Amino acid sequence: MKKSIFYHAGCPVCLSAEQEIISLIGASNVEIVHLGEDATRIGEAENAGIKSVPALLTPNGNMLHINYGASIADVKG
Repeated sequence: MKKSIFYHAGCPVCLSAEQEIISLIGASNVEIVHLGEDATRIGEAENAGIKSVPALLTPNGNMLHINYGASIADVKG
């Protein structure tokens, strides 16, 4: 099974959502991408449809925006 990808920027909202996602679907079922630490993946996130973080990309390709931590424009700087 393909993993979900959880994108975030390290803010308190994002870190809380990360823990909830891991609790719900399990650490082995999700790849965590901290865009503040790995800016090379911002383009990938935008291409997947991210408008804000935290967000979860499902194995089906659906983007689920969770709460609101920061816009992708803010993450890009």
